[in-house]
Amino acid sequence: MTRLDDALARPFGTLPALIRIHARAAPSRPAVICPAGTLSYAALDALADRIATALLRDGERPGAAVAVCAAASGRYVAAVAGILRAGMTVVPLGHTLPAGDLARMLADAGARQVFVDESTAATLASPAVPASLLRITLDDSAPGVPLSGWLAPAGEVPRAAEVQPDDPFNLIYSSGTTGVPKGIVQPQRMRWAHIQRAQVFEYGPAAVSLLSTPLYSNTTLVILIPALAYGGTAVLMPRFTTTEYLRLAAQHRVTHTMLVPVQYRRLLADAQFDRCDLSAFRFKFCTSAPFAAELKAEVLRRWPGELIEFYGMTEGGGTCILDARRFPGKLHTVGRPAEGHDIRLIDDHGCEVAPGQPGEVVGHSPSMMSGYHGLPQKTREAEWLDPSGRRFIRTGDIGRFDEDGFLILSDRRKDMIISGGFNVYPSDLEAVLMRHPAVKEAAVVGVPSERWGETPVAFVVAAEGERPDAQALTDWANAQLAKVQRIAELRFVEELPRSPIGKVLKTALRSAWRGPAGGGTGTV
Repeated sequence: MTRLDDALARPFGTLPALIRIHARAAPSRPAVICPAGTLSYAALDALADRIATALLRDGERPGAAVAVCAAASGRYVAAVAGILRAGMTVVPLGHTLPAGDLARMLADAGARQVFVDESTAATLASPAVPASLLRITLDDSAPGVPLSGWLAPAGEVPRAAEVQPDDPFNLIYSSGTTGVPKGIVQPQRMRWAHIQRAQVFEYGPAAVSLLSTPLYSNTTLVILIPALAYGGTAVLMPRFTTTEYLRLAAQHRVTHTMLVPVQYRRLLADAQFDRCDLSAFRFKFCTSAPFAAELKAEVLRRWPGELIEFYGMTEGGGTCILDARRFPGKLHTVGRPAEGHDIRLIDDHGCEVAPGQPGEVVGHSPSMMSGYHGLPQKTREAEWLDPSGRRFIRTGDIGRFDEDGFLILSDRRKDMIISGGFNVYPSDLEAVLMRHPAVKEAAVVGVPSERWGETPVAFVVAAEGERPDAQALTDWANAQLAKVQRIAELRFVEELPRSPIGKVLKTALRSAWRGPAGGGTGTV
């Protein structure tokens, strides 16, 4: 029997092979805990075999796209493992998306089969989704083919798939925060690099990882995959609430978690937080959205264990890692490049900037997408080649390195406002607004201006119990900003629109500004 250490030491391997190792070494160890029950490693391994065999029986070929569109569950994880064991490509789709969006993604991926559950079966029964698509219901609900009746007989083992490093692991559709979602092809070698990187974070049989973000998100998968690869237990939350999160964390003696910044903020604001036993935590991770320095500091003060921030993209390229407890003076940064990751900064002409100067962040590493599915031109636009021809992925983010090599982000290039020929970074304006005691959250976007080309507009969520005057708050902020940065308009909103993993949807804010409800005229 192959030992785990030997398997991890190899240049390349697969997640299903590691699951098999754990199933044989510790068959009764819990692999996944969810509201529907617990799935041991032996049960996960056996279910993955039956799913893989059934997919091959149905005529799916290695490399074929198979979708999963459901809430988080043990059977969801088994479906992913089974698709991979058959040598096919996992296509995780957002289970709260409208039917039209799902139909377009399914068609783009070329999927003929999709795993669903009660939360999505009705949506996928829409006329927008082709009737020929086979819907396999993970929870045996209708409409669709119940999983228990579709599975291959117990004990059947699929023929071994010959998986290569450049074969696709999954096809993930971008969140669409800056435009139309694109299918991001992540190869097997990229996921294997994530698994090997995780060795330093103390994953293992005793690790218990609490996951409260959706399983279709790369944010979640970068934690779920190593949790299973190292034989730990993954506790799944189909829906995040602070009360349930704290209960599960204490009950299962959780050691690892991935949260986005807005979740950290909500948990720390929960009245029960300081009464909850969180002493088992060893590592808390964060990614996907800007993580304010003061929030990081509060997490360090009040929550046991290490705090690790990852900066990177679903497309891969380069990752920066901030060990917040080790570098408390660098909380305003996103850390330094991970080992083996080459991060550089380039200007508008594609030339590297001088040390200390800002530029667009580009990165090269073992963790890089193959490209955007079916979009060769978009793929080329996302790449930058250095003078030697080395391939980098462009992030669209603007940043600079400090004297110690820590990366300080300014803003997304697409969000940058060009007003009167000057670059205005929304994050600078947001930081000023957030200093006002009556402001809970703030987001700034650029809108068309006849005079300046673009001008800043702010959307603000007031702090609880506060009712500030919009003009007074605008004047207060503008008094602290340069003339070119001044906010042209400020609107209060109940909450900022966010993606399921906490990113502020600035495209939605721009649309809201133009809409009649807000009184936007289309230009200021």
